Amino acid sequence: MTEHLSIPTPAGSFDAIAAGPEDGRGVLLLHGFPQSSLEWSHQLAELGTHGYRAIAFDQRGYSPGVRPSEVAEYTDEQLCADVLAVADELGWSRFDLVGHDWGAYVAWATAAGSPDRVRTLTAVSVPHPAPFREAVRTDEDQQTRSRYMQTFRQAGVTERAFAENPQAFAALFERAVPHDHVREYLERLAEPGALTAALNWYRAMHLNGPVDPVTVPTMYVWSTEDVAVGSTAALATEHYVTGPYRFEMLEDLTHWLPEQAAERLSALLLEHLAAHRA
Repeated sequence: MTEHLSIPTPAGSFDAIAAGPEDGRGVLLLHGFPQSSLEWSHQLAELGTHGYRAIAFDQRGYSPGVRPSEVAEYTDEQLCADVLAVADELGWSRFDLVGHDWGAYVAWATAAGSPDRVRTLTAVSVPHPAPFREAVRTDEDQQTRSRYMQTFRQAGVTERAFAENPQAFAALFERAVPHDHVREYLERLAEPGALTAALNWYRAMHLNGPVDPVTVPTMYVWSTEDVAVGSTAALATEHYVTGPYRFEMLEDLTHWLPEQAAERLSALLLEHLAAHRA
């Protein structure tokens, strides 16, 4: 059964959902844009059933208790610090880390910067930041896929579009996400300051530094119909993991894998965790 938690940290209190026994092996799951911890519902249930203590929290800007207004408060330094602060509050000296979309970016950066804390990494959709940045710089296909970011970075533009027609944002999910999840995501974005906070992740990108190669056991899951991430960066990610590496390419699926391919992703995650128990 899923539990609702409030996790206090020096930055504020994060809303979270959890499943599994409190003494189970800790797995922390990070959501992407423009979602919330809700996207991990299926994975939380499966992990809990298999004895893991799985917790997904609404990240900075998504939790009302941690919603600063300044762009500079959304750099990868703060986002990674949030992950470690949450793990500290949970009493987890080491934990398995899972991320999708922006959550994958934060997971890559956290695993690279704190390999002593992260037992395993599972990144969904978004590749290691280094090959992604290189693809945005040099690959025409990835440049086309990433043009939406330019709009998101413009102050007020996306906020005005959302205010005029919130339901238009449902198209982002490509009919791959359950309707009740989409409805909740849109309702959360309509909270005061919530959409700007979520967009500040994009607006702070120029403040982020390089991310080192990852040394912990890593699984990267990418789908061939992902409109945001092309094959160039996805295939190059193997060169930025020096530890055990597993790449899973899922055919004919979109960017929204935790919900569109919930059972398949949960099975892959359980296999990856079982393979690396140390």
